[in-house]
Amino acid sequence: MGSPQNIDPRAQNDPRNRYPTDEQFYANDRPSHSALPEDRPRGGSGGDPYKHPWTWGTIALVVFIILIVVMGIALFP
Repeated sequence: MGSPQNIDPRAQNDPRNRYPTDEQFYANDRPSHSALPEDRPRGGSGGDPYKHPWTWGTIALVVFIILIVVMGIALFP
């Protein structure tokens, strides 16, 4: 199995192929002893894993427009 960064196995010992872990990478721009929690937590919020962008009003509007087009084609051929 390859490495997580898809590095060619023949180049594993090359010093240029050293990548930090996600924790090291994201901690790079934060002070070591920060007083405030991170304002943009990475990994998403735990409360709403997936919110669909379409509301019932949007769905009704799209259905109404499709209905108008179909009726227009049916009534005025």
